[in-house]
Amino acid sequence: MTPSAFAPAPGSAPGSFSRRQFLRTATAAGAALAASSLLPSAAAAQQAAGSFRGDRPPAPPDGVSVLPPAGRIPVALIIDDSTCLVNLNKFAIPQFAAAWAKSGGTENGKAPRFDHPWREWPSEIPDAFVRKFGAWSAENGVKGKYSIVPYPACVGRLDRGLPGWTNEELQDSIKLVREVMCSNWDIHPEMVTHTRVIDTKTGHPYPELSLRFMENWIWSAGRSADELADYMSYALRIIKEVGLPCTGITTPGGFGNQALRALSQATLQSVRDVFGATDAEIPHYFRHLYDKGPESVAPRVEFASGLDTEDPRCVVSIVGCTGDWTGGWDCSEPGGADLFITPDLQTGRMVDVIARGEPACMVAHWTGIYYNGRETGFKIFQEVTSRLRRRYGDTLVWMKLSEISRYWAAKELTRIEREADGKGLSLRAPFACPNLTLKVAGMGPGGGAPAVGAPGGAGARLREVAEASRLAPGTFLRSSGGKDVTVCFALPKGASRLTL
Repeated sequence: MTPSAFAPAPGSAPGSFSRRQFLRTATAAGAALAASSLLPSAAAAQQAAGSFRGDRPPAPPDGVSVLPPAGRIPVALIIDDSTCLVNLNKFAIPQFAAAWAKSGGTENGKAPRFDHPWREWPSEIPDAFVRKFGAWSAENGVKGKYSIVPYPACVGRLDRGLPGWTNEELQDSIKLVREVMCSNWDIHPEMVTHTRVIDTKTGHPYPELSLRFMENWIWSAGRSADELADYMSYALRIIKEVGLPCTGITTPGGFGNQALRALSQATLQSVRDVFGATDAEIPHYFRHLYDKGPESVAPRVEFASGLDTEDPRCVVSIVGCTGDWTGGWDCSEPGGADLFITPDLQTGRMVDVIARGEPACMVAHWTGIYYNGRETGFKIFQEVTSRLRRRYGDTLVWMKLSEISRYWAAKELTRIEREADGKGLSLRAPFACPNLTLKVAGMGPGGGAPAVGAPGGAGARLREVAEASRLAPGTFLRSSGGKDVTVCFALPKGASRLTL
């Protein structure tokens, strides 16, 4: 593929050397493949990020705006390349090297390097470290996404067994994820193997070991939504079989980058099909990131439909806002905490994004967090977390990606209309939200407490708080001399009324 043919589509281009940038271009090999019509054209690849938003209600009336949850900016940590027990990239690197040797080519003008001393790396990231990390995140309220690669680097399927570990060790590891990690972390499959593509009819890797049959590179290019959904469902079923909850998917490397529309559709289809519309009402996925620049990193609510029916649907694309500066997928030299937020707490990528009022989702790799036992990435992230706390106090809120997705679905898809008498707002929500936060301007001084309830009913009165830091579901705050009101409440699915 040529650089232009394989360049990330608008809204997906990473800006740092991470696993995702590492997989961006493969010029010589790709040129031959493009000539063989195995890849879509550059024009087909450049799909506009907003071209599959789906339905939207009218904008809220003048003077009404949806704020971040309880007025706090969401933050999260997205952890890639994690799984049970297996130190994924020890086993992935020789497969990557073989695929590139078979296909040839360069990326960013030179051949990728695979001279890592992977034979010296430990085969396992021990459960003791998972427990340590999980306890620390629970103590500090840190939340996000934690991948579980279901067939890590073809070592073994988590629902069948891992050669090199006993079944008891594997079951204990899965149980640890379920009991320690799931409270603060969404579980995602990162496709099936993160390396070779699996034939879903046989359960075996395709025999050709080349970039064409690696999940990270070419295989997904130009695939239909049904083809991608079949593959993603294979991964999701393993996650379900081992008893882990799941409402989202992470793409490995360049997976889906040449089939963005189909990727979004396939996520919606496969997650709901495998886990059900009740348990996975709002599927989401992680594919895109920007680690610099002015591009928005707000979640993208896509393929919204049926907003006024009993079966509303949408899928949310979560956008990362940093590079992996904690140790990388391959335990490379880390960028360090200062790229996130400097020691004086004044600059850094997190400061930039938080200032814009958008969710700030950091990106890291489990292999770099553990860093072959040195815990380099973990130490960096602990420092970043400490600096964020010192700079922002309680004006940030840690959220899982599923929680961010639900909030943004409610934010963008709830119909809000001012009632004819001017004394209230009617709301029609396709999805419930535990902490929807609205600001209503120009209400005039004084007045009673706002109330939330069913249409035609009196509703439950909200409790007034004196400062923004005390906003929580069931409360409201007056500002601008009492002329503006900020309300935070549990939004029910369907029709409701906010009395002002």
